[in-house]
Amino acid sequence: MDTEIKQENDINEKKRKIDSLESLGPYIVEQDNAKNFIYVSDIPQLCKDEPCMLGVDEAGRGPVLGPMVYGIAFCPLSKQKVLKTLGFADSKQLTEAKRDSIFDDMNRQDDAVESLGWAVEAISPNVISMNMLKRSKHSLNEVSMDSAIGLIHRAIEAGVNIAEVYVDTVGPPEKYQAKLKTIFPKFKITVAKKADSTYPIVSAASIAAKVTRDHALKVWKFRERSNEGENDFGSGYPGDPTTKDFLSEVDLVFGFPRLVRFSWSTASNALEKKAYDMQFEDESDAQAAQKATYGSEKLSKYFSASKNENRKRNEYFRDRCLEHVVDL
Repeated sequence: MDTEIKQENDINEKKRKIDSLESLGPYIVEQDNAKNFIYVSDIPQLCKDEPCMLGVDEAGRGPVLGPMVYGIAFCPLSKQKVLKTLGFADSKQLTEAKRDSIFDDMNRQDDAVESLGWAVEAISPNVISMNMLKRSKHSLNEVSMDSAIGLIHRAIEAGVNIAEVYVDTVGPPEKYQAKLKTIFPKFKITVAKKADSTYPIVSAASIAAKVTRDHALKVWKFRERSNEGENDFGSGYPGDPTTKDFLSEVDLVFGFPRLVRFSWSTASNALEKKAYDMQFEDESDAQAAQKATYGSEKLSKYFSASKNENRKRNEYFRDRCLEHVVDL
């Protein structure tokens, strides 16, 4: 019996492994797209034994639709040639087909599998919206930094021997670099603009992030409507005509599906124009009202002054002929 359970677990573990472009989509489909998910590749032994460089970049920061994905990639300092051989460059400058091809190579080619590892965190549009709209707001920059720092910690916990970290900046690079240096004082840290074009290891992280986001959109499963046919919402950028058409379809009560980042002005402006103006009772007000109306009258009522001077005294006092005494 135990052997059968172990075999079943092994099969499930294999299903959850991303070892090619082909296995990426099925893995993403298994995740709850209303929540974040993190995937960490197998860690090559070389990355544990030798000092490594680690790159950090994101994809999908600007779109009004879909997740923002943060990615890291790491390899030994002695194996930088592998990065050049694979053809890493800024993912935004590559065609989708080229990005997919490089992603497949980094998970299939022997020299890549032996010396290169990666990880991604897909940050749900639902989570982005909740962070940016809640009372104690958490900005997109803060969400981004939290994700980058979290992925670096994941690599450390997995045993990666990190020596150098290269990050494509979020906000002023000097401030971001100082923050990372405080958290990771033992690493050589470089935060720079356009780092994905300058450092191949950041380009590798960029491709992992961008390909993951692209395929997350391709296999997106709606909870709010039918999933028949291909997704027809475009790239997710506000200027995309297909995305504009998608955002023109507003549910008058519920607005948009969870694919949309409600915190984006593009989405909120569309809702203000078309959706009903909804007012929801504040939870604390509702609880207060419930307490006031539940059961018997409030005790405090009997200690408050009454505007009705002729009200009857309690029968306890009347039956015993008891009167108020002011002077003795």
